[in-house]
Amino acid sequence: MLNQTGSELDRLIQQSSKLRIWARSRLWAQVLAAMVLGIGTGTLLGPTVGWVRPKTAGMIGDWLALPGQLFLGLIAIVLVPLVFSSIVSGLAGVSSNEAMRKLGLRLGLFILSTTFLAAWIGISLAQLIGPGMGLDLPVDTMVPAAAATQSFDLTRLPDMVAGVLPTNPAASVIQGDLLAIVILAVLTGIAATQIQKEKALPFLALLDSLMSISMTIVKWAMLLSPLAVFGLMAQLMIQIGLDSLLGLLSYIGTVLLGLLLLFLIYAVVLRVLGGLGFRSFLSVAGSNLLLAFSTSSSSAVMPSTIQTARQFHVPDDVAHLVIPLGATMNMAGTALYQSVAILFLAQISGVDLSMSETLLLIGTLVASSIGAPGTPGVSIAILASVAAGFGIPATGLVIILGVDRLLDMSRTVVNVTGDITAAVIMKKALD
Repeated sequence: MLNQTGSELDRLIQQSSKLRIWARSRLWAQVLAAMVLGIGTGTLLGPTVGWVRPKTAGMIGDWLALPGQLFLGLIAIVLVPLVFSSIVSGLAGVSSNEAMRKLGLRLGLFILSTTFLAAWIGISLAQLIGPGMGLDLPVDTMVPAAAATQSFDLTRLPDMVAGVLPTNPAASVIQGDLLAIVILAVLTGIAATQIQKEKALPFLALLDSLMSISMTIVKWAMLLSPLAVFGLMAQLMIQIGLDSLLGLLSYIGTVLLGLLLLFLIYAVVLRVLGGLGFRSFLSVAGSNLLLAFSTSSSSAVMPSTIQTARQFHVPDDVAHLVIPLGATMNMAGTALYQSVAILFLAQISGVDLSMSETLLLIGTLVASSIGAPGTPGVSIAILASVAAGFGIPATGLVIILGVDRLLDMSRTVVNVTGDITAAVIMKKALD
């Protein structure tokens, strides 16, 4: 009897040891477990269950989110040098000017076509489902300060295009203007291919060292990722609770349905053009997508996305070029979300958009999404600007603000999936 009990105990210990080894070797399992625990903990502490007072819950949420803030801070430290060195090295590594032109044209076509498709899907679903039709919600409230922006004006478009050029690179670095940094890196990378190779080599070697150092810091940050996911998810649920989700189920469901359709389109493209099955994609990219969901920032997970692209055998020069560009400009998920949100605001405000206005809206959303920074919460400010440009009252923004973080996290997953898809497709295009 004692021998049987001892053998049973040994078997349990061996299984427990195998489980720990399995979990440690699979980041996605750690992140998924942390996400579930974070949601549960936040629900218990938040307004839905209310185990503690709101003020105390907020303080606990801040402490729980500390590892997440440290994670995002470590990524932010190296984001600018990593983006700059990755793009310049990627361009310099392209074999010829012809290959560079081919890559640029195909990447631009991919971004424009998928972003346009995403905006069209969002508007079509919003018109079909009508999430704001007959919704009795208090829209006569103050507009959040973050949404108080100027309306979109087509007459200002030439000045806006000219203003994209980074005339003061130092200011762009200080302000974290990734779009300006990307443009500067593209110009630098192209110029480096046009001068004598011996003159460019010291500069490129310096950038290679800078990129290696940045990636080392990223590896340190990734050690915090499970704790970061747990804390950020717990803080989110403490802030919004489950009740905030129930009143906007139709709106949330419309956005999530559109994002799911776009995600499946990416999966089909990966299968047809990239030769990559859905299961194979998830087995490799799963942990990166979960991390993107928890941080709601495609820029924050950009180093991890580059590593994921490498696992799909994407060459370094393509991965280091396509992923940073995608994290800044490939925002199809954001375009879909904004199209549903604009139609939702129009529906609850009783504003009817004509066919020409709808087509112009799609073009506006494509342009605004491509230039949107890949950071949390920025879509609300863009949404207010676009809504004002089409005569849609922005007062309803306060309604969707409560669930914006959840939808922000969801569309980030789709944006990152689009970046990986682009990298795989570009790899095939240059084979």
